Amino acid sequence: MGKKPYKLGILVGRFQMLHAGHEDMIDNALFLCERVGILVGSSQESGTNKNPFSFETRKTMLQTLYGDRIDVFPLPDIGVGNNSRWGDYVLQKTLEYFGEYPDMLVSGKESRRNNWFDNEIGKHIAELYIPKAIEISATQMREFFIRNDYEHWCKFTNPKLWSKYNELRQETLNAVNNTKTSSI
Repeated sequence: MGKKPYKLGILVGRFQMLHAGHEDMIDNALFLCERVGILVGSSQESGTNKNPFSFETRKTMLQTLYGDRIDVFPLPDIGVGNNSRWGDYVLQKTLEYFGEYPDMLVSGKESRRNNWFDNEIGKHIAELYIPKAIEISATQMREFFIRNDYEHWCKFTNPKLWSKYNELRQETLNAVNNTKTSSI
């Protein structure tokens, strides 16, 4: 394949269990973009029922599947919600990590992202919304851990991660009763 149409594509997500839906988005970004950056949201939080996994655990899962084909960086919450201030923050962190702004944002189609890039720079960023072809969520994936439903968990998890089941399940179980969160 020749030159790809986009130089730098970014994805923003918590990846509080990396699943097949996430892979679909990342695979599309890799197909279209020379470089792919993953910004791991709520990176400052772990050990809660909403965010059981540390940034390092999430980074390890992503790199287990994609190696050096992606770059993974933390994106701590700043307490502003999903709006243009958040979008400005995402762009600032992308510039800090990559030395340039992205020319593509890849995400699931969610209305809360509609006004992330309302500034001048944002006008030049293409947005690719990946339809939800795989009916799964990270919340459901964590429920599989809680119920010890290895079979269903495997159905939506890359085989490269199957050996981590017990470790990831234990992290989820350890956090299940901690409802305190600073994550938005």
